[in-house]
Amino acid sequence: MARDNRSTVRLDSPKGLRTRVLPGRRGPGRDRFGRATESIARGMGTPYFLIALTLFCVAWMIFNSTAPEAWRFDSAAIGFTALTLILSLQASYAAPLILLAQNRQDDRDRVQFEQDRQRAERNLADTEYLAREVVALRIAIRDMASKDFIRAELRSLLDELDRRDADETGEADATRASSTPSRRDPRHDGHRG
Repeated sequence: MARDNRSTVRLDSPKGLRTRVLPGRRGPGRDRFGRATESIARGMGTPYFLIALTLFCVAWMIFNSTAPEAWRFDSAAIGFTALTLILSLQASYAAPLILLAQNRQDDRDRVQFEQDRQRAERNLADTEYLAREVVALRIAIRDMASKDFIRAELRSLLDELDRRDADETGEADATRASSTPSRRDPRHDGHRG
């Protein structure tokens, strides 16, 4: 018994479409057929197709109504039976082709929706992370010293340094005054009396 090759199983197609009834080529043939049905269904939905089908039906009816009796192949007396059969055949093939194209589009939409959902989850996670980081930065900035706070601290330090300098200058003056002899002091005059 041959083992099923899992590498050719496509995850973007429904499970029911993955089963094989007939042996043969896998994958690319089915995808080629799907693309062909989509292009046919897309073509049937265009105004050009409707105009062409209308012109074909009008030409058919005019030919089978006005042509010599020997050349007519579909009688107007019996309601253009061949034309009716051709249009019915076209409709019977058009409906499944359109359904196949819709199923393929639904599968693509489902995959796209899942990718969009995953992308939205990643974006949400990134946004939440960034919001937490912004809050952390705001808290850190709130703990940081502001420009006004630093200025006030520097002013108070300068005032304190100025007071120290003034105190030291006052003490130095007092020390100098006490250590330098005064000229009127009789002990230091040089006269003994």
